[in-house]
Amino acid sequence: MPSRVLAALAHPTIGHLDPAFLALMDEVRDGLRRVFATRNPFTLAMSGTGSAGMETVIVNLVEPGERVVVGVNGVFGGRLAEVARRTGAEVHTVDAAWGTALDPAAIADAVRRHRPHLVALVHAETSTGVANDVAGLADVIHEHGGLFVLDCVTSLGGMPVEIDAWGVDAAYSGTQKCLSCPPGLSPVTLSARAVDRLDRRTRPVPSWYLDLTLLRSYWGQERAYHHTAPINMIYALHEALAIVDEEGLAPRFARHQAVHQRLAAELTELGLAFVSQDGHRLPMLNAIAAPPGVDEAIVRRRLLDEHGIEIGGGLGAFKGKAWRIGLMGHGATFDSVDRVVAGLRTLLR
Repeated sequence: MPSRVLAALAHPTIGHLDPAFLALMDEVRDGLRRVFATRNPFTLAMSGTGSAGMETVIVNLVEPGERVVVGVNGVFGGRLAEVARRTGAEVHTVDAAWGTALDPAAIADAVRRHRPHLVALVHAETSTGVANDVAGLADVIHEHGGLFVLDCVTSLGGMPVEIDAWGVDAAYSGTQKCLSCPPGLSPVTLSARAVDRLDRRTRPVPSWYLDLTLLRSYWGQERAYHHTAPINMIYALHEALAIVDEEGLAPRFARHQAVHQRLAAELTELGLAFVSQDGHRLPMLNAIAAPPGVDEAIVRRRLLDEHGIEIGGGLGAFKGKAWRIGLMGHGATFDSVDRVVAGLRTLLR
């Protein structure tokens, strides 16, 4: 975390209806619109981590018996499908092998076949280091009456996210990835089309805490009490968004790409290979195959104990087979690359 964000967490806690805090909330909404590249009035920060944002979007926009198509090529696509099933939806998945990107043509075919009420995709699949192509899919989804939902937990603030240009109807993210803020808030944005669907629900939203029909009265002009907001986390997000604005989105994206390329080149020299598909690799989440005969968990533990560096292990199909190296936000630096490569070089030798 940037020291400025940590310092913001320590500001005195004021009331969640204090006029000064309400003004801060408005600035946070403006900042989130900029990073989401949207003009959506319905943009806010949900109290909870990225998974709370996922559940927020699904439980508010899906009712029992409705058809949902979900792209699954990793853990978080699978989680999206599971959340949709728990709402009572009729869920159809479009699957791709772990480490490969979803096929947009297969998504479009599923939309034509099932005419879903909602289509949900993960933009940056954190478990595999894969970026999924999403531009252009909104046309076919909207043509068949569906809403387009996008998981931007790992991508927001680290690579282009174009909610309005891509025709995305609802998106969510997390603060702890490329925004370099502690975990605890989930940015969420809804298009006018999604708000209309919300207003036309035939049943109450099954989660009271995540009910956007209630929360918009707190984040909107009414400022009606719903629950006590995590005041200091909003302070931190406000500062994190200010840092993003100061750097600029285009330079920030270029920085993430540059450090990713440096890491890729260094790992190639070590004889290490990506498990993610070439041409679809995330700059901020680098998924690397552990060499044959190497206990990847022991390497990770020694990297932490002896070098003070933590990297992630594989999830799901990649458990015990891969390392996940994060270069996110404040941590996306050439120094981070050099340190982790030096540590791996020492341990593997």
